[in-house]
Amino acid sequence: MQAILYLGANLVAQRPWWDAIPTGLRLIFSLVLFFATFLVLAVVLYLAGLVVVGKKRTLLSDAFVISLFGTVLSTLFFMFIPYSLIALLLSIFVWLLLIKRLYKTKWLSAIAVGILAVIIFLAITILLALFLDVLTEIIEPFYPLIISMP
Repeated sequence: MQAILYLGANLVAQRPWWDAIPTGLRLIFSLVLFFATFLVLAVVLYLAGLVVVGKKRTLLSDAFVISLFGTVLSTLFFMFIPYSLIALLLSIFVWLLLIKRLYKTKWLSAIAVGILAVIIFLAITILLALFLDVLTEIIEPFYPLIISMP
């Protein structure tokens, strides 16, 4: 709990968010962030697949596979391809190919699933940002007490 308050206090103080994480916890934080993103993307892809492709061809397990391989491959592309635009285009192609193959659909339906998944993900992100902004406003008066913690 103290780590969460420390992170929140650093965010209120307008410091870079990565600096708010103690050095020894950065690997754990990165893994937790990866798995949280992986789970959220799987649910978002499942919902988008239900709307576009239909219930018969959309499985939650397929959404998890798309999310896992898409996230891992995109990360690798951005790590090892020096040109960001090429990595981005290759990443988009791989995501669409995964959606096309696992949901057994055509390219236009895969693109529709991808666009709807992005819209759902952005809506969730905006709602989460609004919630965290409200939370920041609640925590801000207690900022001096949090900083004085050992």
